[in-house]
Amino acid sequence: MEASRVQEIACQQVLVEDSSVFSIQWSVFPSELAGGLTAKDLVERYLHYIRAFTATVIRPEVASDGIRFRLLSSEVSLITFIPLVLKRDDNGCSAVMHVSGGLLVQPRECDRGELLFKVEKVDSGVRVSLQLSDFCPLILGGPSPSFVRRWIYRLTQAAIHRLVTVRFMALLYRSLGGTAKKIRIIRAKVREGLPV
Repeated sequence: MEASRVQEIACQQVLVEDSSVFSIQWSVFPSELAGGLTAKDLVERYLHYIRAFTATVIRPEVASDGIRFRLLSSEVSLITFIPLVLKRDDNGCSAVMHVSGGLLVQPRECDRGELLFKVEKVDSGVRVSLQLSDFCPLILGGPSPSFVRRWIYRLTQAAIHRLVTVRFMALLYRSLGGTAKKIRIIRAKVREGLPV
Protein backbone atom coordinates (compact mmCIF):
# COMPACT_ATOMS: atom_id res chain seq x y z
CA MET A 1 0.00 0.00 0.00
CA GLU A 2 1.31 3.38 -0.85
CA ALA A 3 1.58 5.87 2.00
CA SER A 4 -0.11 8.64 0.02
CA ARG A 5 -3.45 6.80 -0.18
CA VAL A 6 -6.54 8.69 0.97
CA GLN A 7 -9.16 6.65 2.81
CA GLU A 8 -12.64 7.79 1.85
CA ILE A 9 -15.43 7.30 4.38
CA ALA A 10 -18.99 7.95 3.24
CA CYS A 11 -21.50 9.16 5.84
CA GLN A 12 -25.15 10.04 6.17
CA GLN A 13 -27.16 10.76 9.33
CA VAL A 14 -30.80 11.78 9.08
CA LEU A 15 -34.08 11.82 10.95
CA VAL A 16 -36.57 10.02 8.74
CA GLU A 17 -40.27 10.83 8.46
CA ASP A 18 -41.26 8.95 11.65
CA SER A 19 -38.45 10.76 13.59
CA SER A 20 -36.33 7.66 13.92
CA VAL A 21 -32.62 7.89 13.15
CA PHE A 22 -30.92 6.49 10.07
CA SER A 23 -27.13 6.63 10.04
CA ILE A 24 -24.68 4.91 7.71
CA GLN A 25 -20.91 5.02 7.35
CA TRP A 26 -18.91 2.95 4.89
CA SER A 27 -15.49 2.68 3.34
CA VAL A 28 -14.16 0.56 0.50
CA PHE A 29 -11.04 -1.37 1.50
CA PRO A 30 -8.58 -2.99 -0.92
CA SER A 31 -9.36 -6.71 -1.33
CA GLU A 32 -5.88 -7.68 -0.16
CA LEU A 33 -6.59 -6.01 3.20
CA ALA A 34 -10.20 -6.96 3.89
CA GLY A 35 -10.72 -10.08 1.76
CA GLY A 36 -10.85 -12.33 4.84
CA LEU A 37 -12.86 -9.97 7.06
CA THR A 38 -16.25 -11.26 8.21
CA ALA A 39 -19.20 -9.41 9.72
CA LYS A 40 -18.69 -11.31 12.98
CA ASP A 41 -15.05 -10.13 13.07
CA LEU A 42 -16.31 -6.61 12.45
CA VAL A 43 -18.71 -6.77 15.42
CA GLU A 44 -16.01 -8.16 17.73
CA ARG A 45 -13.57 -5.43 16.68
CA TYR A 46 -16.29 -2.78 17.13
CA LEU A 47 -17.19 -3.94 20.66
CA HIS A 48 -13.53 -3.96 21.66
CA TYR A 49 -13.10 -0.52 20.10
CA ILE A 50 -16.09 0.95 22.00
CA ARG A 51 -14.59 -0.18 25.28
CA ALA A 52 -11.17 1.28 24.41
CA PHE A 53 -12.53 4.50 22.85
CA THR A 54 -14.59 5.32 25.94
CA ALA A 55 -11.77 4.36 28.35
CA THR A 56 -14.06 1.58 29.70
CA VAL A 57 -16.85 4.02 30.62
CA ILE A 58 -18.99 2.00 28.20
CA ARG A 59 -18.43 -1.74 28.58
CA PRO A 60 -20.01 -3.95 25.94
CA GLU A 61 -21.06 -7.23 27.50
CA VAL A 62 -21.95 -10.24 25.35
CA ALA A 63 -24.22 -12.80 27.00
CA SER A 64 -26.47 -15.62 25.82
CA ASP A 65 -29.52 -13.33 25.97
CA GLY A 66 -27.93 -10.46 24.02
CA ILE A 67 -25.44 -7.62 24.10
CA ARG A 68 -25.52 -4.75 26.58
CA PHE A 69 -23.54 -1.51 26.45
CA ARG A 70 -23.13 -1.15 30.22
CA LEU A 71 -22.19 2.07 31.99
CA LEU A 72 -18.96 1.39 33.92
CA SER A 73 -19.39 -1.69 36.11
CA SER A 74 -23.03 -0.94 36.94
CA GLU A 75 -26.08 -2.86 35.77
CA VAL A 76 -27.24 0.21 33.83
CA SER A 77 -27.42 -0.56 30.12
CA LEU A 78 -27.21 2.41 27.75
CA ILE A 79 -28.36 0.24 24.83
CA THR A 80 -29.40 -3.42 24.89
CA PHE A 81 -29.55 -5.71 21.86
CA ILE A 82 -30.97 -9.19 21.35
CA PRO A 83 -28.41 -11.85 20.31
CA LEU A 84 -26.49 -11.22 17.11
CA VAL A 85 -28.03 -12.45 13.84
CA LEU A 86 -25.49 -13.50 11.19
CA LYS A 87 -26.22 -13.82 7.46
CA ARG A 88 -24.09 -14.80 4.49
CA ASP A 89 -24.62 -14.73 0.73
CA ASP A 90 -22.49 -14.91 -2.41
CA ASN A 91 -21.62 -11.24 -2.20
CA GLY A 92 -20.60 -11.02 1.47
CA CYS A 93 -21.91 -11.26 5.00
CA SER A 94 -23.73 -9.23 7.61
CA ALA A 95 -24.40 -9.17 11.32
CA VAL A 96 -27.43 -7.47 12.85
CA MET A 97 -27.84 -6.29 16.42
CA HIS A 98 -31.55 -5.52 17.06
CA VAL A 99 -32.22 -2.92 19.76
CA SER A 100 -34.30 -4.21 22.68
CA GLY A 101 -34.00 -1.39 25.23
CA GLY A 102 -31.63 0.69 27.28
CA LEU A 103 -31.34 4.08 28.92
CA LEU A 104 -30.72 5.91 25.61
CA VAL A 105 -33.82 4.45 23.91
CA GLN A 106 -37.37 5.84 24.05
CA PRO A 107 -39.25 3.45 26.39
CA ARG A 108 -42.17 2.95 23.95
CA GLU A 109 -39.78 2.18 21.08
CA CYS A 110 -37.55 -0.49 22.68
CA ASP A 111 -38.49 -3.05 20.04
CA ARG A 112 -37.28 -0.86 17.16
CA GLY A 113 -33.87 -0.14 15.75
CA GLU A 114 -30.94 -2.15 14.56
CA LEU A 115 -27.21 -1.82 14.08
CA LEU A 116 -26.10 -3.58 10.90
CA PHE A 117 -22.48 -4.55 10.16
CA LYS A 118 -21.86 -5.51 6.56
CA VAL A 119 -18.88 -6.76 4.55
CA GLU A 120 -19.50 -7.09 0.82
CA LYS A 121 -17.48 -7.48 -2.36
CA VAL A 122 -17.66 -4.57 -4.80
CA ASP A 123 -15.80 -3.92 -8.04
CA SER A 124 -13.21 -1.73 -6.31
CA GLY A 125 -12.56 -4.01 -3.29
CA VAL A 126 -14.46 -4.77 -0.10
CA ARG A 127 -17.09 -2.38 1.21
CA VAL A 128 -17.31 -2.31 5.00
CA SER A 129 -20.37 -0.56 6.42
CA LEU A 130 -22.10 0.20 9.71
CA GLN A 131 -25.75 1.19 9.55
CA LEU A 132 -28.05 2.29 12.35
CA SER A 133 -31.71 2.35 11.33
CA ASP A 134 -35.15 2.81 12.92
CA PHE A 135 -33.47 3.94 16.15
CA CYS A 136 -35.54 6.14 18.50
CA PRO A 137 -33.21 7.98 20.90
CA LEU A 138 -34.57 9.11 24.26
CA ILE A 139 -33.19 12.63 23.68
CA LEU A 140 -35.70 13.17 20.84
CA GLY A 141 -38.56 12.42 23.22
CA GLY A 142 -41.08 11.02 20.74
CA PRO A 143 -42.39 10.97 17.17
CA SER A 144 -42.55 14.81 16.90
CA PRO A 145 -39.35 16.15 18.51
CA SER A 146 -39.06 19.89 19.03
CA PHE A 147 -36.41 21.98 17.31
CA VAL A 148 -34.52 22.19 20.63
CA ARG A 149 -34.55 18.40 21.12
CA ARG A 150 -33.31 17.87 17.54
CA TRP A 151 -30.42 20.28 18.12
CA ILE A 152 -29.50 18.69 21.46
CA TYR A 153 -29.49 15.29 19.75
CA ARG A 154 -27.44 16.64 16.84
CA LEU A 155 -24.81 18.20 19.13
CA THR A 156 -24.53 15.20 21.46
CA GLN A 157 -25.53 11.66 20.52
CA ALA A 158 -25.46 12.14 16.73
CA ALA A 159 -22.05 13.85 16.82
CA ILE A 160 -20.61 11.17 19.11
CA HIS A 161 -22.00 8.36 16.95
CA ARG A 162 -20.46 9.86 13.80
CA LEU A 163 -17.09 10.42 15.49
CA VAL A 164 -17.08 6.88 16.87
CA THR A 165 -17.95 5.20 13.56
CA VAL A 166 -15.64 7.31 11.37
CA ARG A 167 -12.74 6.76 13.76
CA PHE A 168 -13.54 3.04 13.88
CA MET A 169 -13.36 2.83 10.07
CA ALA A 170 -10.01 4.64 10.06
CA LEU A 171 -8.55 2.43 12.80
CA LEU A 172 -9.89 -0.71 11.14
CA TYR A 173 -8.16 0.27 7.90
CA ARG A 174 -4.87 0.75 9.73
CA SER A 175 -5.21 -2.41 11.81
CA LEU A 176 -5.67 -4.46 8.64
CA GLY A 177 -2.38 -3.10 7.30
CA GLY A 178 -3.53 -0.12 5.28
CA THR A 179 -1.66 3.16 5.23
CA ALA A 180 -3.49 6.40 4.56
CA LYS A 181 -2.12 9.86 5.21
CA LYS A 182 -5.56 11.44 4.96
CA ILE A 183 -9.19 10.60 5.56
CA ARG A 184 -11.80 12.19 3.32
CA ILE A 185 -15.39 12.29 4.55
CA ILE A 186 -17.92 12.04 1.72
CA ARG A 187 -21.56 13.01 2.17
CA ALA A 188 -23.72 10.13 1.06
CA LYS A 189 -27.44 10.08 0.32
CA VAL A 190 -29.03 6.71 0.95
CA ARG A 191 -32.28 7.74 2.64
CA GLU A 192 -34.44 10.87 2.57
CA GLY A 193 -34.64 12.79 5.82
CA LEU A 194 -33.64 15.79 7.90
CA PRO A 195 -29.84 15.90 8.31
CA VAL A 196 -28.51 15.68 11.88
